[in-house]
Formats: sequence, structure tokens, C-alpha cells
Amino acid sequence: MDDTIENETRQVLENIGAVLRQAGMGYCDVVRATIYMTDIKNYGKINSIYAQYFREKPPARAAVQVVSLPKQ
Repeated sequence: MDDTIENETRQVLENIGAVLRQAGMGYCDVVRATIYMTDIKNYGKINSIYAQYFREKPPARAAVQVVSLPKQ
């Protein structure tokens, strides 16, 4: 898989979806999210992928630019 921000965002959201399903829930049950990114310029790309997963009533959300991410 290409390590593009789009693919990384998809993978994160797929992982979250798997955890939600294990708990008998779905994306519609998420009420709050925080997105950490190392480059705020990627916000638009992240947001477009995010919208594919949270189609109805997206959760309250904060987006934060950080210097680095764990395991980066």
C-alpha cells in the first residue's frame, strides 16, 4: 500500500471501524474525535476521506497539528 495521507487515513478509519464492530457499534455511534496530523496542509485530504466514513451526523471533531506522531 502507498503511504499517502489518504491511504493512512483510510487505514486508521478501517481500524476504528473494526473496534466499533467488535463492540456492536458503528461510525454513527462516535460522538467525538480528535485528529492529530504533522502537516495541517493535509487537512483537506484527511477531511475528504473522513467524510466517506462519517456520512450522517459526523461527530464533534478537533484537528491539531503536532510536531510528530508516535511510531512515525
